[in-house]
Amino acid sequence: MLDLLKDLWEFLKVRKKFWLAPIILVLVLLGALIVLSEGSAVAPFIYTLF
Repeated sequence: MLDLLKDLWEFLKVRKKFWLAPIILVLVLLGALIVLSEGSAVAPFIYTLF
């Protein structure tokens, strides 16, 4: 996992694609939110946001 992040950062740095970093961060956070709330009592409240 750490190698993937390091390779991704190198790609962004070499290709000067720093504008992709916030998009990737938001996608990872949304994915983590969905996975972590899948079986909890908070799930109905989170799903109403989308």
